[in-house]
Amino acid sequence: MNEQKIKKVLVTGMAGFIGYHLAKLLVKSGYHVVGLDNINDYYDPNLKLARLKDLGFNVDEISYNTLLEIENTAFIKLDLTDLENVKTLFKNQQFDVVVNLAAQAGVRYSLKNPHVYVDSNITGFLNILESCRSYPVEHLIFASSSSVYGLSEQVPFHEDNVTDHPLAMYAASKKANEMMAHSYANLFNIPCTGLRFFTVYGPWGRPDMALHLFTKAMVEDKEFEVFNNGDMSRDFTYVGDIVESVKRLIPLAPKENNPLFDPKNPVTSKSSKAYQLFNIGNNSPVALMDFVRAIEKALGKKGKIKFKPMQPGDVQSTYANVQSLYDYIQFKPSTNLEDGVQAFVERYLKLNT
Repeated sequence: MNEQKIKKVLVTGMAGFIGYHLAKLLVKSGYHVVGLDNINDYYDPNLKLARLKDLGFNVDEISYNTLLEIENTAFIKLDLTDLENVKTLFKNQQFDVVVNLAAQAGVRYSLKNPHVYVDSNITGFLNILESCRSYPVEHLIFASSSSVYGLSEQVPFHEDNVTDHPLAMYAASKKANEMMAHSYANLFNIPCTGLRFFTVYGPWGRPDMALHLFTKAMVEDKEFEVFNNGDMSRDFTYVGDIVESVKRLIPLAPKENNPLFDPKNPVTSKSSKAYQLFNIGNNSPVALMDFVRAIEKALGKKGKIKFKPMQPGDVQSTYANVQSLYDYIQFKPSTNLEDGVQAFVERYLKLNT
């Protein structure tokens, strides 16, 4: 596929953290981007509206199922569970590529609100697949998660590790997405690439994530909780590296009959159909307390830490093997943690002080 041929990309979850950054990069790179988001209240909708405003939209004009258009960009407030209107959008816009980032996020939220994950992450994704079936696209890229590795301690995590032991509904829904995409690639020839994101952070990040929570508490001189007594590590991945990877993947749709797939010895990440999975992480896990110290350095003050035991549904460590993705796109995340945290803190202070 020729990158210049691609004209129009649907980015679902465009008012979200990664979706906002991806839309900004794709528009800058010459793509026509249509964004979709339901702007729900899982966290403060004003942050989502601020992201859309930064993309150039007049947020006062947003209303349900109404397409707002500005130069090379459009936005529609729409819920993916609304199949009729989602299909109408596909019919009218004739997308070349779809990047599905819309999902109900959060591990701990899923312990109290499991039905939301079925609605948003399974029914919503099914509606994306059905729309791609009715109005074919050249490539569907969809967000999975490092949480699918669950109980596995085979680190660094490789795409072909067993992922049959998820620890929460969020992880289970992302595992389901991978299997659903494979079935549609098989039945309806939809080229699908799934991306297992590893702890994405950076400017405009979600307020329910550790970086935002820790920074907010330090700025306000309040106590904050660190779980498992701080004995945790994460493969923190800077959002700029994430969206650069997605951009590079857009013209590289998988093809059928992958010679690396052996049906007598099948692996998770490849298929005889046009389907593939990649880890997308920094390949360099960071101790949680080092992460806290990076925030303290960026703010120039010490945090007031309250150590707590491990939370249900959480894991002690994540660590991505990203060799397959690097071999495919000749790029791997490399942003220094201190630089990434500094960029977040600067944006946080602009938005909140």
